[in-house]
Amino acid sequence: MIRIFLHGLEGSSKGAKAVFLRECFPDMLIPDFRGSLSVRMTSLNTILGGQEKIILVGSSFGGLMATIYAMENGERVDRLVLLAPALNFPDFSGFGIRRVSIPARIIIGRHDTVTPIEMVMPIARRIFANLTFDEVNDDHMLAGTFRSLEWKLLLQV
Repeated sequence: MIRIFLHGLEGSSKGAKAVFLRECFPDMLIPDFRGSLSVRMTSLNTILGGQEKIILVGSSFGGLMATIYAMENGERVDRLVLLAPALNFPDFSGFGIRRVSIPARIIIGRHDTVTPIEMVMPIARRIFANLTFDEVNDDHMLAGTFRSLEWKLLLQV
């Protein structure tokens, strides 16, 4: 079993979410990603090459990356936890949407103006056959909600 956190477009392995998850799960992979979506996906595929039973945690752009990875490698992914995933990102359409049965949990703020619920959820419902959705009283960063999520339960092995 491997757990990996994928940060957002402007994030890093030193951001608040990454630091918190590293404290809770010292064995979690928390790499840095730079470049275009395509470059980031190549890096992710290299990092996870040969791995099985993967739990992907993706924040915003990292949620988009996790979704693409799951669509392309569904048999290797155990579950997804997507924090305000950027499924509304224009470059996503170039990857082709495929339905997956992997358990996916989306946590998104009702005040999110970057990945608005009304744009993200119709796409998520087309992709994920096994979707749990949590709408929280927060914005895109989920700063008021993130630490209070049941991380031990979400990422249990």
